[in-house]
Amino acid sequence: MCVARLHSTILAVASTYFDERTAVKLSRTLNTGPVMNCCGLITPDKEPVPLKSIDVELEVRDHVATVVSTLNYENKEDKPLEAVFVFPLPGDAAVCHFIAKIGQTEIVAEVKEKQQAREEYDDALSSGQQAFLLEESDQSPDIFSLSVGSLPPGESASIRLEYVTELAVQADDGLRFCLPAVLNPRYQPQGSEAASVQVTSVPASLVPYSLSFSARVSSPHPVTKVESSCSLDPLQYLNTEQTQAMVRLAAGHKFDRDVELLIYYKDAHQPTAVVEAGQASAKPGTLMGDPVVMVNLYPEFPKAVMSTVASCGEFVFLLDRSGSMDCPSNNSKQEETRIGNARDTLLLLLKSLPMGCYFNIYSFGSTYESIFPKSVEYSETTMEEALKKVEKMDANLGGTEILEPLKHIYSQSCIPNQPRQIFVFTDGEVGNTKEILDLVKKNSGSHRCFSFGIGEGASSALINGLAKEGGGHAQFITGNDRMQTKVMQSLRFALQPAVENISVTWDLPKGVSVTVLSPPITTIFQGQRSLVYAQLTGQSSEASEGSVTVKYSLAGHLSQNQLHFSLKPAEETGLAVHRLGARTLIRSLEMEKGEDGGKPDDEVKKTVVDLSVQSGVSSAYTAFIAVNKGNNETIQGPLVRRNVPVPMMMMMRCCAMPAPRLNLAQCAFSSYQCAMSDEFDDETDDEGIVENYQAAVVPKQPRRDPLLQLVSLQKASGCWLLDPALAAALGKTSEEVEKPKPASVNKDVWATVLALIWLHGFNTDAKEEWEFLAMKAVSWLRAQNAPSVKECVEAGNALLGCTVQKDMLGF
Repeated sequence: MCVARLHSTILAVASTYFDERTAVKLSRTLNTGPVMNCCGLITPDKEPVPLKSIDVELEVRDHVATVVSTLNYENKEDKPLEAVFVFPLPGDAAVCHFIAKIGQTEIVAEVKEKQQAREEYDDALSSGQQAFLLEESDQSPDIFSLSVGSLPPGESASIRLEYVTELAVQADDGLRFCLPAVLNPRYQPQGSEAASVQVTSVPASLVPYSLSFSARVSSPHPVTKVESSCSLDPLQYLNTEQTQAMVRLAAGHKFDRDVELLIYYKDAHQPTAVVEAGQASAKPGTLMGDPVVMVNLYPEFPKAVMSTVASCGEFVFLLDRSGSMDCPSNNSKQEETRIGNARDTLLLLLKSLPMGCYFNIYSFGSTYESIFPKSVEYSETTMEEALKKVEKMDANLGGTEILEPLKHIYSQSCIPNQPRQIFVFTDGEVGNTKEILDLVKKNSGSHRCFSFGIGEGASSALINGLAKEGGGHAQFITGNDRMQTKVMQSLRFALQPAVENISVTWDLPKGVSVTVLSPPITTIFQGQRSLVYAQLTGQSSEASEGSVTVKYSLAGHLSQNQLHFSLKPAEETGLAVHRLGARTLIRSLEMEKGEDGGKPDDEVKKTVVDLSVQSGVSSAYTAFIAVNKGNNETIQGPLVRRNVPVPMMMMMRCCAMPAPRLNLAQCAFSSYQCAMSDEFDDETDDEGIVENYQAAVVPKQPRRDPLLQLVSLQKASGCWLLDPALAAALGKTSEEVEKPKPASVNKDVWATVLALIWLHGFNTDAKEEWEFLAMKAVSWLRAQNAPSVKECVEAGNALLGCTVQKDMLGF
């Protein structure tokens, strides 16, 4: 019996013995439709794809982005379709609007409790109506599922999806917007109670629909530039002040990367407050009925404090060694892999750590391991032992199971007077995001967590969530970004003195009260933004002013920053600030635990649902539902389900790793993902894949660049030795390096001065990467009470052809 006839028989029996809704669900599960000759978009499995194009319009107002995505569908088959599209969104996005348009009819979706929305969707399909369902994944807030039900043959439909989000401030003061376009398979740990996210993915080159993208930027400050890892049309200024600009994605986007914009304003990062008027139709005293203020704070620390860095701490590095980490770091340099860059980055980190601190390195895949049983004191011996093991690290540990190593790290007792700092490096392809973030939040009082999302498709919910719940800082490393630069920027934050006893107080006119929507501020970094949302209840004149004051203790000194702001509502903000405030409160409530330490209790869920419905912002417990009740024609025939694929970046070289736990039979993804999954099993014999991989030509890692070659020779104390290896790193012979050494100068002092001159003379562009290890070198030189430093610098400049001044080296 053919598959189609078998399905028809099963469905006929189901319609006799089950209710209509159950029969419809069974139809959607089984009926993938027979193989047919069909023009139009098709998946690699030869199934037609009803999604034709995606049009995205971005509007940036200062630090807030509003995104409108229009998805255009067309059914070119001879059967009614249900199209299911699982796709990524920013993990902190407030999805706030959803409209379906069929012909001239527009149906505005409503936010309802998730199970109720699902039942209404199924009921509509079982009665032959058209319905549309948009819901957030139960496991990760950066994955959404859009179901377009009962699209008749020849019918077209467009879905308009709108969300708002804040732009993240980067270490170089740029504002980062990312439109996730890549969704790699998410690894689900064995034994996890959570259901895996079912995603249909194809290689980026086979994505069967197009993307257009345009961005309009406006700010009180001039827009200096807009950068992207994607090809952009030239930036167009819309006024003479250059405070408004437009940019578009160049035609022919290949879906091989997320669409990332870095926006730079002139003198932008100043404390600001934006008051937004409440919704006229909403009841006063409610979140949507009252004004909401968004406060951007940029605390400035005293220069005397910032001139010193911490000389203590426990630094725990947690490195992803799953198979996907063997993927190329970017498309233009196929020979540079993520794991290779991570090894180089660990080299820089280990060389930059201060004497007197403690450290350890964990690596994880389907299992985890550590270099030392527990954190050890940083010394020449422990540093060299760690580096030898780091050099042998490959992407060969299977899946991406980060939960267990984190549990082990947290089970280790903290070292007195050594604040724990955890650095997490991962490509972020996990399916149990919420479990991980719950664990980090539970242990947030004992550490700070700095996270790094490596490559396209890294989960923004995981990477941002680790930093947010762990009181650290998040970085994304994509395109041509240098991992080393971004990681060292975060090390600078980690070495800043810890800010303690943070409090926020408000001074408002009489009759006006404040309800803070944001969780308490637990971490402040120099030059980085702290965001606070608050609801303002009561009456005041538009001429009134308020103020907010942040007080904190820094290196034993009490400090404060105060911001005065007008209570007059801003113009043309719509309800963006309200929705972001609602999203912030919703996320905080979702993270709350019940009395048993498990999931939030029913009362918290009810609060989240009520807030989500009131604000029109999606949550983990709600969904958008739209039903076309105006169409009197019942759609006939069983629905054929079509899964719309998203691009993924997995490549056979990085995904067919000969790891010990590969089990293709257990793979829960599409046929393309099966060959590329990180999921493994000891008992499965997949020798064919191993043999194919071993036979493949894997490009070798390129020769280490000169900077890393020099860095690798530095001792833990900060000095360099005068030996042939140093001479080679400097591009000289041993004789050329030794001959000009002043007679009264120690060999190691001479070698260290030469290394510093080389860094300052030839690598100023990479100063962020070597700044801390250079500081160690200078400290070591001062401890030697070395004579004739000026003479050394002059001789070193002559040898290396530089013009570095003595004061540039810190003397």
